[in-house]
Amino acid sequence: MAKPAHSEVYPSNVIRIVAPFGAGTPPDVISRLVATELSETEGWRIVVENKPGAVTTIAGNEVLKQPADRYTIYAMALPVTSAPALLAKMPYDLDADFTPLIKVSTSYNVLVVNPSVQAMSVADLVALLKSQPDKLNFSSGGFGTPAHLIGEMFKIQTGARAVHVPYQQFPQAVADLLNGTNHYMFITTLPVVDLIATGKLRVLAVTSPQRIPALKDVPTMVEQNFPSLVVADWVGFALKNGTPVHVIAQLSEAMNKAIATPRVREGLAKLGAEAAGGTPDEFGTLLKTQVAHWKKVVAESGIKLSQ
Repeated sequence: MAKPAHSEVYPSNVIRIVAPFGAGTPPDVISRLVATELSETEGWRIVVENKPGAVTTIAGNEVLKQPADRYTIYAMALPVTSAPALLAKMPYDLDADFTPLIKVSTSYNVLVVNPSVQAMSVADLVALLKSQPDKLNFSSGGFGTPAHLIGEMFKIQTGARAVHVPYQQFPQAVADLLNGTNHYMFITTLPVVDLIATGKLRVLAVTSPQRIPALKDVPTMVEQNFPSLVVADWVGFALKNGTPVHVIAQLSEAMNKAIATPRVREGLAKLGAEAAGGTPDEFGTLLKTQVAHWKKVVAESGIKLSQ
């Protein structure tokens, strides 16, 4: 008797990773890092496509338009889990329409200010904002991005009042922080390490539970008595629901191996990120807890977003 076999050896076609942010952003760079490793170690053909916009739902819709044939992967990041709270009507259900695959990385943000801002610590900044309610502002790369959400958490936890200024292009948000148009920002590590070193920006704290290697002299929010402002950013992969179980298992195994390699770990470290890995169920639990968390933050902050 012939042994049972799958109809084809996976993958026989090009695998697409659909990223919900533009080229050069952490989810894009991290997706390409993993894709390159899998291409070289597994011999798979993988491309990364950028589909930014609509609080990540353009990318999500693109994945759901494809058959559950294991060739389209959704590169999720933190804003994916804030979208259900921010949008009045979601075009899909994260829990019902997607199958978690793996958490790829964890990273943290740093709180930086323009040097003209008279604040040398987080407490100084809070006091300044309270003394001038709604007179200072913080920038972000758009609604629902980590810079925006952490900025809203900062206001909730401290009682400070400031104006959020969103940008469609992340580089412009940084440029206006540098020229003093904006006053402070929660931002990923990589774009600002050199700006901090050259004095173009002043760093006040990191949102990690412990100090990070890239900025080992910078205190954490915990050290500055703001333990509720420990916030992790992350990137992970998911598939359209209905993808064959054996393919999920194969992808999970290959990606865990890729993430564990020195090349990927070193590449992530250069971005200020840490390698994660784990099971689909573990990533699924993270998604559910993140959706609940950001729903609460959005409700408490009163964020309104028109569609």
